[in-house]
Amino acid sequence: MKAVVLVGGFGTRLRPLTLSTPKQMLPVVDRSMLEHVIAGLGRHGIDEVVLSLGYREDVFRNAYPDARCSGVRLEYAVEPEPLDTAGAVNFAARAVGIDETFVVVNGDVFTDLDVGQLWQRHREVGAEATIALTPVDDPSRYGVVPTDEDGRVLGFIEKPSRADAPTNWINAGTYVLEPSVLERIDTGRRVSIERETFPALVSDNALWAVKSDAYWVDAGTPDTYLQVQLDLIDGMRGQPVDGIAASASIDPSATVEHSVVMDEAAIGPDAVVRDSVVLPGARVEARASVTGSVIGPRAVIGEGARISDMSMIGDDASVDAGSEVVASKIPQEV
Repeated sequence: MKAVVLVGGFGTRLRPLTLSTPKQMLPVVDRSMLEHVIAGLGRHGIDEVVLSLGYREDVFRNAYPDARCSGVRLEYAVEPEPLDTAGAVNFAARAVGIDETFVVVNGDVFTDLDVGQLWQRHREVGAEATIALTPVDDPSRYGVVPTDEDGRVLGFIEKPSRADAPTNWINAGTYVLEPSVLERIDTGRRVSIERETFPALVSDNALWAVKSDAYWVDAGTPDTYLQVQLDLIDGMRGQPVDGIAASASIDPSATVEHSVVMDEAAIGPDAVVRDSVVLPGARVEARASVTGSVIGPRAVIGEGARISDMSMIGDDASVDAGSEVVASKIPQEV
């Protein structure tokens, strides 16, 4: 099976971490977000992935010079300009000559969904497209998908208000598509799969869905980027993983609780790190505290500084000794 993985976006919600690094190349505990996603696809029978690239495509190529990631073969399709979701799928699939049923995945989704089950249901009902659904508490950020009892999609409502959402089952960002779907997508312009392609399929009774309550997190926001890492060390996806890298340096007097500390990071004397992620090479100096936040690569948190409330400290940034950062980003977005 082949899959198109959408990784071409700018990752604006995760700035400043994505000012120079594509979102899917950000580390999650011990490897990139992309490697986690592709490893999951490989476990369910995907043996070739087409990366739909745009922003900083060189970073992806340099990371995987042998065109393999987590044991899966890679191909690359670089958009000449941003084409939105359907446009990106169309461009990538045509670029590598996909002419049979294939999978599409959003590259920032962490899920234990059984893609093979989705594929099987797609075959059983003879669908032109089949999408995975997941339940959420607040569907207003997502595409809401009402279905009939058999799973035929009755509508596709992109980001309704919470009061107007007819269901809490939302588009989970994993699809099985027939090549005929590509014929529905105009070339050379931006086309949204959620706002144009899926509603057109609904009109033709050609879109089906499979509901799943398997683990699912869209890791594209600061809160969820932190969440997926803490979930891994908490054992939410199998055996708990060790969040402290072997090459990290933690002073014996420091307190590190429920956190991830990556390669070559250093936590100084009497420093406190709780419910946080400290990326490679960052330093939290003596008596500083980091709570519920993300510290970027090679950033320095000065002596006695306090970082809290989902603050994001970017690559190589410095926080002055004794200062306080609350629910803020450094550097500020421009």
